[in-house]
Amino acid sequence: MKKDLRIAAVVSHCPVGCKQETIERMAVWTARAKQEGAEMVCFPEMNVTGYMIGPDVAKEAEAVPGFVSSSIGELSRKQGMVILAGIAETDSSSTIYASHMVVKPDGGIGIYRKLHLAPPERGVFSAGSRIPVFELHGMWFGIQLCYDAHFPELSTRMALSGVDAIFMPHASPKGTPVQKYRSWMRHLPARAFDNAVYIIACNQTGDNGKGLYFPGVALAFGPSGDVVSEFTDSGEGMILVDLKTEDLHTVRRHNMRYFLPNRREDLGTLGMDFHQKPFQNLV
Repeated sequence: MKKDLRIAAVVSHCPVGCKQETIERMAVWTARAKQEGAEMVCFPEMNVTGYMIGPDVAKEAEAVPGFVSSSIGELSRKQGMVILAGIAETDSSSTIYASHMVVKPDGGIGIYRKLHLAPPERGVFSAGSRIPVFELHGMWFGIQLCYDAHFPELSTRMALSGVDAIFMPHASPKGTPVQKYRSWMRHLPARAFDNAVYIIACNQTGDNGKGLYFPGVALAFGPSGDVVSEFTDSGEGMILVDLKTEDLHTVRRHNMRYFLPNRREDLGTLGMDFHQKPFQNLV
């Protein structure tokens, strides 16, 4: 049975090559989130290994299970919290993915591998091939990483699979906090509004030690597309979001506000009708 769920999303400094120190800072934020009543905490994209594009990726990449997943698993058990954490992940064939782990107190670990790679990431990372969804107390959620958020059909696919929330951890170095806020306000509200889901985004902040500087920012949107929590100051910070079943039901029970049941799934089978002179008969 679905129940209301309080979650936290953290804006954090994520330098490359500082895994142990990063995990120690994660412990502080996780404890703070628990004190605020949260049962799940989300950290930015590749927060543990740091975000980088180049030869250092292979040196920093982590297997799962491995040191990082074991350390975060211990933290999850200690705090009784579900932790969403990002790494550069390597598999048995040395393929490298931008991945986000879902670590549960019972020892379970799920993984989302970034599906849409930004042009600079290609040739460094490999794209994932699955759209996993996860569950806590009946509340289903998906994960998208940074560039993924620009592709509306991915959010729709997740919504059609039954998710109630989509977490969007970022490692986005472009612009100031104000510019990042404005950028997210262009497309993230639509992902929430069109699909009647919560959207929760958080970004890295500060200098990563490898030539990238991140502006931070965390934003959350309710299933009506409205901002329900935000952090826009410079530096590290945290937002709290209550995922409310009643807010989901209010939208999804409304004949004119819940769009997915009226979606034309057959459009993909229809042919396109192109006209060289589409306006020739209008006058």
